[in-house]
Amino acid sequence: MQKDFYSNGKLLLSGEYAILDGALGLALPTKYGQSLRVTSTSSEHLEWVSLDDTGVEWFAANFALKDLVEISSSDQAISKTLKKLLLQARLQNPDFLPNQTGLKVVTKLGFPRLWGLGTSSTLINNIAQWAKVDAYQLLWNAFGGSGYDIACAKHNSPILYQLENGTPKVEEVAFNPPFKDAIYFVYLNQKQSSKEAIAAYRKKEFDTTKLLQDITGITQKMITTNSLSEFEALMTTHEEVLSQVLEVQPIKSRLFADYSGAIKSLGAWGGDFIMVTGNGKTADYFKSKGYKTIIPYTHMALS
Repeated sequence: MQKDFYSNGKLLLSGEYAILDGALGLALPTKYGQSLRVTSTSSEHLEWVSLDDTGVEWFAANFALKDLVEISSSDQAISKTLKKLLLQARLQNPDFLPNQTGLKVVTKLGFPRLWGLGTSSTLINNIAQWAKVDAYQLLWNAFGGSGYDIACAKHNSPILYQLENGTPKVEEVAFNPPFKDAIYFVYLNQKQSSKEAIAAYRKKEFDTTKLLQDITGITQKMITTNSLSEFEALMTTHEEVLSQVLEVQPIKSRLFADYSGAIKSLGAWGGDFIMVTGNGKTADYFKSKGYKTIIPYTHMALS
């Protein structure tokens, strides 16, 4: 028996932080994702191997298949999290795993682990497909979060995502702006912890209703505008709105004040990718600042 599963990576173009409280967000499934292959063995164990984007093993563990007791592991923290996911999946579907004689699972990332494109969400969605359980519930029971990343894992085009009374509402949209060749994604050379960023956001005091209205309005305009200058203004306004809530200086004024285009943080502020507008000289600018990973929109977006 061999089974293969695949999930898309993610980028949230609008709605970071506020999407947790019900703001409308624009999210982008990426061409980069993660695969999971399950093959039968006779070992009575669950053998797990995780490969990075270059094919190098970065994690391995061995569990007793019956009760998922760890036999060996290359990283105790990762092993503990993986076991938690598998047990949660089994709670949702008691038929998951127990009737197997042995299994080997190999996961393979299509992007560097530190990029923040969804190492966890793609894994969760792959496990959910394998276990035939609800991926959103698996995410919330194990980690928490808005769930937009799970929606990206499942969809092959840009989406609008919103939580309505705790229920995910997903709509595929034809986000294909005429200025897409002017959009780039730049990696900031450091991984941010979404869990820590969410915790810090939760401690802030602000007018939640106004924040949701402001961010939702920006998202709605982002998906309809055909004007690059308007899109840039929306990026800047989004930064200003969240800057006041988070009490954090926008990334452009902190690091790239002399840049001519617009810059917007994506996801947890201070790490992972930023979205910038520019032209043929954009890559040269960011490389001169020490940022070597600059990906054009058309190379990142799944469709």
